[in-house]
Amino acid sequence: MRVCLMIEGQEGVTWDQWRALATTAEDAGFDALFRSDHYMPLDGGAGGSLDAWATITALAAITSTIRLGTLVSPATFRHPSTLAREVVTADHVSNGRVELGLGAGWHEGEHAAFGFPYDTVKDRFDRLTEQMEIVHRSWTEGPFDFDGRFYRLQQADPQPKPVQDPHPPLIAGGGARPRGAALAARWADEYNTVYATLDECKRRRERIAAACAEAGREPIPFSLMTGFAIDGEPADHDPAWIVGGVDEMAEQLRALEDAGVERIMLQHLRHHDLEAVELIGRELIPAVS
Repeated sequence: MRVCLMIEGQEGVTWDQWRALATTAEDAGFDALFRSDHYMPLDGGAGGSLDAWATITALAAITSTIRLGTLVSPATFRHPSTLAREVVTADHVSNGRVELGLGAGWHEGEHAAFGFPYDTVKDRFDRLTEQMEIVHRSWTEGPFDFDGRFYRLQQADPQPKPVQDPHPPLIAGGGARPRGAALAARWADEYNTVYATLDECKRRRERIAAACAEAGREPIPFSLMTGFAIDGEPADHDPAWIVGGVDEMAEQLRALEDAGVERIMLQHLRHHDLEAVELIGRELIPAVS
């Protein structure tokens, strides 16, 4: 099981805190550091957010081994040509250590506050579908045309291409419903689900594997993003959280791995707490690696 750290960047995480989190997670042996891509706190509280891809690019310059990425960048926030180039820039700075999680966008208040389009669920998903294809083709193809509902490109030939071969991993996610599963099977390199129990992970992974088979490819890796509480009691938290002592947490991760989960993104809501990051690196990661 590969263990990653997930930080909600919109909750007022400062640059000094980002730098400390990245270097501590790297030293602790985390596979990757992921961050959300929001512009404002989602619960109405105080906070703020440094830009996701600017942060990742800056962290890429001061780290050397840990992977970096978003969970997830909304398709509504950026033109796909801009997004593809931002990821490639971070990919070059990091020497091939970035990943892009891409989603449809879901927080209506955030979209209204900053003037981003917030259409129907179908329209947002249609936009995401076009973005995934354009981003993927921008990384992998020479001159290409695209004529869709939302975007039109003529003889696009983005240069330079990514450092990673064939390209940075593209992560899709959700509840593995039919349309999302089919889209992931067409373009994604990993499927991530959120706050899913062990049984839900099994069912969702099976649906992703079936969609991949329908698309004529091998199953893509399956991952889970969820919360954790060291020494926490299960009754005090969402049933999908990883809780308990280190041994109990390790047991839960092994069960998830047996169910087909290949990576776990541990959502660290107390981003100022570096001791928890160090403890996971010192005791939990070695127990499940």
